[in-house]
Amino acid sequence: MDFEVRAVLFDLDGTLIDSAPDLGAAADRMRTNRGMPSLPLELYRPMAGAGARGMLGIAFGMAPDHPDYGPMREEFFTTYESCMTERTHAFDGVPQLIEALVGRGMPWGVVTNKSMRFTGPLTKQMPLFRSAGAVVGGDSTPYPKPHPAPLYEAARLLGLPPEGCIYVGDDERDIKAGKAAGMFTVAAHYGYLGNDRAVAEWGADAHIHNPLELLALLNVRQLA
Repeated sequence: MDFEVRAVLFDLDGTLIDSAPDLGAAADRMRTNRGMPSLPLELYRPMAGAGARGMLGIAFGMAPDHPDYGPMREEFFTTYESCMTERTHAFDGVPQLIEALVGRGMPWGVVTNKSMRFTGPLTKQMPLFRSAGAVVGGDSTPYPKPHPAPLYEAARLLGLPPEGCIYVGDDERDIKAGKAAGMFTVAAHYGYLGNDRAVAEWGADAHIHNPLELLALLNVRQLA
């Protein structure tokens, strides 16, 4: 089905910003505070999109069903809050991409599973997000991605039908959520991707290997 692109929505971590250094640093600080050796960022990076679950899994081999997971997760949250903008930065090409969207008068927004406890302060502190028309966190609606509810909410905030939006993300749940919402989906291969790197099997409508490649898609007003 052809449609006119009226807005672009993005996942946050691993799609617009590289937050892995701060997420990894928070988990690693928990290790070193316990007298454990530091781990390299390269171990944390692939699982940065999974937040506390991913970071605690790498740092301590801890799954959510572990009896100490709850307090450890809260400790991670508190530690991350203290450093979440120290090393986090936009991926190369993202500021230029956003500038191009704004220059075209194209509304854009963020839909992330990161809770608003972190998403709100982070996006307020980074100038990149001043032009965002919607910022939807993982607890902004009753269901996080891969449920389409957060994407529906972002479209509502932009005042547009969901089927007029593109959704860009670096995780399979992003593609599932976008397709469930009736959006054109784009897989960001430069993101974290988790442990499952079979991106071609996610069923995305398009694929990009750097942020600015999205502009080539937008240069075609009608997408199939």
